[in-house]
Amino acid sequence: MKKNKLAYLAPEIPALSATFVYNEIFQLEQLGYSVVPFSVHRPGVPVSDKKLTDLEASVFNLYAQKKHVVLKENVLFLLKHPLRYLITLKMLLSDMFKVGILSRTASGLAFRFFYSVVLARQLLGHGVQHIHVHFAHVPADIAMYAASLSDISFSVTAHANDLFERAWLLAEKVKRAKFFATISEFNREFLRQQGCNTDQIVVVRCGVDAEQFLGRKKADSPGIPKIGFIGRLVEKKGADDLLLAASELKKQGVRFQLVIAGSGPLQGQLTELTRELGLSDDCVSFTGAIAHSDIPDFLSELDVFVLPCKKGTAGDMDGIPVVLMEAMLTGVSVISTHLSGIPELVIDRETGLLVEPGNKIQLANAIRTLIEDKTLSKQLNLNAISKVKKEFNLKDNAGQLSRLFEKYVVSA
Repeated sequence: MKKNKLAYLAPEIPALSATFVYNEIFQLEQLGYSVVPFSVHRPGVPVSDKKLTDLEASVFNLYAQKKHVVLKENVLFLLKHPLRYLITLKMLLSDMFKVGILSRTASGLAFRFFYSVVLARQLLGHGVQHIHVHFAHVPADIAMYAASLSDISFSVTAHANDLFERAWLLAEKVKRAKFFATISEFNREFLRQQGCNTDQIVVVRCGVDAEQFLGRKKADSPGIPKIGFIGRLVEKKGADDLLLAASELKKQGVRFQLVIAGSGPLQGQLTELTRELGLSDDCVSFTGAIAHSDIPDFLSELDVFVLPCKKGTAGDMDGIPVVLMEAMLTGVSVISTHLSGIPELVIDRETGLLVEPGNKIQLANAIRTLIEDKTLSKQLNLNAISKVKKEFNLKDNAGQLSRLFEKYVVSA
């Protein structure tokens, strides 16, 4: 059966913080799909991975289009497809009333409607049969209206802050989409509580390439244990809690090296906290953001990987961070928190250790446990590798998406 031509839309393609999007595109192309990539914004961080250069060059960036061009596109579309334009405009007005006609969300919907016309013209020009969108907030708004304008179908994969912090019209998006995927059972239950029809919702895990993470280079040795963190330096990642736990370990006389990889708005505060806690340069270091292609080597040098996620003050929290899967597949012992869908991947004392979010004492104790109990660490690592390969394998999960496309799009 000939595969459909798909469009993919995400906030940023390619983005260091959303490697799962472009890896999914590559897997679908290997399965025979032709994928046309679209991005809401230009990526904030330029790619340094050679395999992403061609993808970046082929991406159409919607918000990079000049406003007068967008207005012209709307006029031309109205003249050429008046019925589709007016039907979708009616949908927009209905949605604006649902969220509060004078609200900021309503004005945002109107803004995104105008850009959805640009996307619709692109979809028709490329002969796209279906558009799949990652994240249920801004990209889903644009895709939903563009699908109506171009008379094609759309589907969504929802993740984390698009549900917990920036949720609007979720029930409508679930109803209008051909299918609505999300990454965890936790999210599926959250959507049910928001009044969404769960018959339309399917869990599709984010996955990792099992061939890219082949194991640690570092053998167990009596040297100083190396602890690692990779993530954006934002509140929900909990890097501050990790520094506080590191301070506790130092007070206990535990020797370690902590390497924090990532960049973000809290970098200055975290550097200052490190100084205030007396964690010297030979104890804690910041490497800045690292290319995704360098993550396997970074992980392979670690003894313990820690990602102490927590809920941010605005309600945002992680779903199931892909970097945890990558660390587990590498054979590094992992520690995270009882939060969101994380326990579906990191099962306490089975595939890793879990602590309560924001609890520096529990976190310090968990790190010390994995440093000192090599037998436990080895067993957790074996179980973790098996878990990721079985449930969080990129190829298998792309195959699941492919079957959904064939069921809901090809057969339509």
